[in-house]
Amino acid sequence: MRNRASVMVALATTMAALGGCVTVSAPDKPIVINLNINIKQEVVYRLDGKAKEVIDENAEIF
Repeated sequence: MRNRASVMVALATTMAALGGCVTVSAPDKPIVINLNINIKQEVVYRLDGKAKEVIDENAEIF
């Protein structure tokens, strides 16, 4: 038990000594993230026979 306690004390001392060595600072330049995204979309539609006739008859509306 005594050996374990001395190891714990040494570990705590080492952690306390190294605790001040870490510094965090903001970068000077902005962070840039390049995303190359390719999106393809296909639209499939089917018309009712009567709807197709109405569109063909009134092509100037559409």
